[in-house]
Amino acid sequence: MSEVIEFEILSNYHIWVKFNDGHEKVVNIRPLIGQGFTKELLEADNFCKVTIESGGGLEWHNGYDICPNFLRELPAEKKHVA
Repeated sequence: MSEVIEFEILSNYHIWVKFNDGHEKVVNIRPLIGQGFTKELLEADNFCKVTIESGGGLEWHNGYDICPNFLRELPAEKKHVA
């Protein structure tokens, strides 16, 4: 099972993630937020309040989380300016 072991918040809702098998990529989180309780994550201060949860995924302060296997399957951004 994939687990995020490192991440870095980039600009425009992009996050660089590194998995426990060494795979790294930049993913765009914007399509996953903005409705319901994820709307508050559109504010930069709230978006930055993310940690790695015990299952190896990403979790925000409001309880929204993204499974590491789902993150692994998201398409990598081909170009991103940090």
